[in-house]
Amino acid sequence: MRIYNSATHKKEEFQPIESGKVRMYVCGPTVYDNIHIGNARTFISFDVIRRWLIASGYEVTFAQNLTDVDDKIIKRANEQGRTAAEVATELSDKFIGVMRAANVLDPDVRPRATKEIGPMIAMIKTLIEQGHAYAADNGDVYFAVRSDPNYGQVSGRNIDDLMVGARIEENEDKNDPLDFALWKAAKPGEPSWPSPGWHTECAAMVHRYLGTPIDIHGGGSDLAFPHHENECAQATCAWHQGFSNTWMHTGMLLVDGEKMSKSLGNFFTLAEVLEQHSAAALRLLMLQTSYRSPLDFSWERLEGAENSLTRIAGTVENLRWAANHATADADEAASEAFAAKAAETRATFKECMDDDFNTAGAMGAVFGFVTECNQYLEQAGDAADKAAVLAAADTLAELLDTFGVELPEPKVELPLGLLGVAAGLVAYTGDDVDEAAAKILEARAEARAAKNWDLADAIRDQLKDLGLTIEDTAAGTRIKSL
Repeated sequence: MRIYNSATHKKEEFQPIESGKVRMYVCGPTVYDNIHIGNARTFISFDVIRRWLIASGYEVTFAQNLTDVDDKIIKRANEQGRTAAEVATELSDKFIGVMRAANVLDPDVRPRATKEIGPMIAMIKTLIEQGHAYAADNGDVYFAVRSDPNYGQVSGRNIDDLMVGARIEENEDKNDPLDFALWKAAKPGEPSWPSPGWHTECAAMVHRYLGTPIDIHGGGSDLAFPHHENECAQATCAWHQGFSNTWMHTGMLLVDGEKMSKSLGNFFTLAEVLEQHSAAALRLLMLQTSYRSPLDFSWERLEGAENSLTRIAGTVENLRWAANHATADADEAASEAFAAKAAETRATFKECMDDDFNTAGAMGAVFGFVTECNQYLEQAGDAADKAAVLAAADTLAELLDTFGVELPEPKVELPLGLLGVAAGLVAYTGDDVDEAAAKILEARAEARAAKNWDLADAIRDQLKDLGLTIEDTAAGTRIKSL
């Protein structure tokens, strides 16, 4: 397995610190608002990465924080006349709920900043004692950036160039404009204890819950500097050991080619998107672009992903139906060739995912196999090989499950208890689904053979009124739900 390391700007052979185990941390949200689809892109990407590591046999310990104290949370609370704790609790619960709705696995550890004050204070004291941090006259504590000779290693930036173009806050209380806050003194209306700097909590949490160094640290590309750079600096200076062996960052999400912005009217929360489309379709859309590349979101593309999902689900359903309704002997050579395609698809899928989690290539293999399946079913007709088509159906379902993409439930061929179908054209009052379906199809076939098109059309139309359709396939005719 090879992973692109943002810190070295190249793909590297993945060698976990402890054989067979992976310790992984991904920065979570600051819970002052509902998360948008740009945030979701990062969390879904790392969920897929985590799932693939697990599928590859690794024992993964995954940690993700919740920043539940922050200037934005405090500002939102003051605007609403509530406490910061009330706002943070409400939005934390909403975040967890919408992540589950998007089929993102819960982290193994989910520490909250307000519960980790002790470890943060201990780390800050260590940094002060070692000369890497200092207390300012206003009560804030800052990290002395120039005390770390390796500062810039995560983002690849030269410390002498950081003043140019960087968002450096001028502050007369700092010894150096580059220094960043580890601890901020409380202001009127804020929580009763002073609040930690944003970068401090992640470093302390990683060290406490995973130990340092860890195997993988991830987040959005916007976090590489200054957040991840500052995390790494204080952690390595405090404990004199590496912080993360591999740094991973997801690309930005665009909407119709433009940066997402409320002012442009193209800002969508994850909850809003999931109200209109399935989580499976959203994941499928995101998987068709490398996690490191910009992702262009549009409602049209999402609708296309829904259609692709329906096509895959339909193929899986057709494979299983063909296995249950094959009546002729299968062509051995064709069956062996088809079975080989399933094995080839699995191998290509694995090869792509082991190459820096190339989900686009892996999904290409899936779509290619869907085409192969449909071609086989068309050619085999009622002589489909039962074992081969069931293996193919399992292959598609299992590969998508690896991505956390849940296929829609298969449509039933005929509802149980269907009575008086086609307004008395078929006199049937039993509960045997297969027998009912056979009688309906027999009546239609007889009507068509007698060229009684009105009767055949009447059966079709009245089935449609019941939410059913007749589908002619190479393996025979069947009744399905619309």
